[in-house]
Amino acid sequence: MALLDWIAPESGLRIEGEGVWLRAPRSSDYAEWRELRAESRAFLQPWEPTWPADDLSRGAFRRRLLAYARDREVGAAYPFFVFRGSDDALTGGITLSNVRRGVAQMGSIGYWCGRPFTRQGLTLAAVRALSEFSFRTLGLHRLEAACIPENRPSRDLLGKAGFAEEGFAKAYLKINGAWRDHVLFGRVSPYGERDGPDEGVSV
Repeated sequence: MALLDWIAPESGLRIEGEGVWLRAPRSSDYAEWRELRAESRAFLQPWEPTWPADDLSRGAFRRRLLAYARDREVGAAYPFFVFRGSDDALTGGITLSNVRRGVAQMGSIGYWCGRPFTRQGLTLAAVRALSEFSFRTLGLHRLEAACIPENRPSRDLLGKAGFAEEGFAKAYLKINGAWRDHVLFGRVSPYGERDGPDEGVSV
């Protein structure tokens, strides 16, 4: 089965984590996603790019899904929504992006968590689950992540997820309207040298 088939929204693929599960976003997620993002806007905005004026509209969500599909098709990124295992509530999102094959075999992890679900270990579990999927199923050798230096919860989370602090990048990403410095993190696969995805999984 091709990898695209594995992670398409209709495939039914679930990545299981400790108290959470992940799957690709679907159009039917719109109402729950909009409610969570709207409720969490003030909490999330300091750590994210500036939201477009129509960011929470159904049309913008539809464009987001189309962009996700294009990224999946070329193997550049694999977005997932995060759900709490106890009640299947949508808690946030996590994406493996900037996937590079060839001699690199690496990708970057980014995530967000809705305000009502913070400090419950759910995002940590999602990062751990996606890391395992990236290493074992996709056959990546290395994962990277970055966060604003003042975001101590995210720095602590990455450390607990097995990422090591590796450096500091000036004006790395434009966050909330300004170019912000970031702390850089990395993690190498614990499963040894890999040449690519598991057998039977094509990209």
